[in-house]
Amino acid sequence: MGTLRIHFTAGDLSRTRLATRPDPLWEIVCSLHRLQTRAGYAGYDRWHRQVRADLQRAGLVPAVRERLLPVAPRNRYFPDFLTPSLVSDLDDGIDRMLGTPTWRIRAEMGRMVTPLGGAWLGDLAAGRLAALHGLGDALRAYFRVAVAPHWTDIVSAVSGDRALRGARVLDTGAGQILDDLSPEARWDPPVLSVSGYPEDRDMHLDGRGITLVPSYFCWHAPITLADPGLPPTLVYPARRQRPEPAAGPQRRLGPLLGHTRVAVLRAAAGGATTGELARRASISPATTSHHTTILREAGLITSQRHGNLVLHRLTAMGEALLGETPRQDR
Repeated sequence: MGTLRIHFTAGDLSRTRLATRPDPLWEIVCSLHRLQTRAGYAGYDRWHRQVRADLQRAGLVPAVRERLLPVAPRNRYFPDFLTPSLVSDLDDGIDRMLGTPTWRIRAEMGRMVTPLGGAWLGDLAAGRLAALHGLGDALRAYFRVAVAPHWTDIVSAVSGDRALRGARVLDTGAGQILDDLSPEARWDPPVLSVSGYPEDRDMHLDGRGITLVPSYFCWHAPITLADPGLPPTLVYPARRQRPEPAAGPQRRLGPLLGHTRVAVLRAAAGGATTGELARRASISPATTSHHTTILREAGLITSQRHGNLVLHRLTAMGEALLGETPRQDR
């Protein structure tokens, strides 16, 4: 295994951005990687158990084994055309994939290390349209069974990671967005190094900046596109939380009376640090911490610590309650 070194200039840092939503095609590819190994199994154990049964019931095991896994191998090169940059949704991503020029499909499939056995993969490597559409159909079917049922958790993890990194940038500067991307990544300005990469590689951004894509199914090591001519992209593992046990009805609703607490709850929509909650609710940090403790014990928010920052987010029950709570003027 080698090391990926991404070289930043000051201009690159100013043009570095966080994706605003999960990328469905990257989630497909990274989840296919999870299917190919037991590494990181504990973090996805329930998904593993459910998805294998669901794929079997849907009759998709042959398509996954014969079409998807061969074109998305783990820890090896896979074609960049599988993951177009900055897609808005699954249909947009697959439409853009289907529009890939034939010469590029042939070139990228030709770079794959593993032999492309089977007539279908041979047709895909030759850029035949029917095979490409068959790949699109397989991706849609797999997404429907293996990814879509978990989309709420995916969105929650990505939005939480984005909110936490955004808060760190505001508090400590733009460079902190690159700090602690994963156990395998090290930010030593002006170079971001990713160990455990399939090969040694230096990636110079040359003023283009880079798009960081937090991913629910990406585990341990970030991934980038192979072609240096494509828009620079780095997919990294979003921080995830295990769901907490639901609180009892009396414990949920007992402490919720009071205008200030409702203001704190409302301020937590979309994710906020303790300091941000205090500013939004116009109260002291100490008072904010008191209210967040009660809201957390009531099952209405979750709190995730990262260094000196604590990020608070609404749970599904908090969102439901907030939707039914009339807004009050101060």
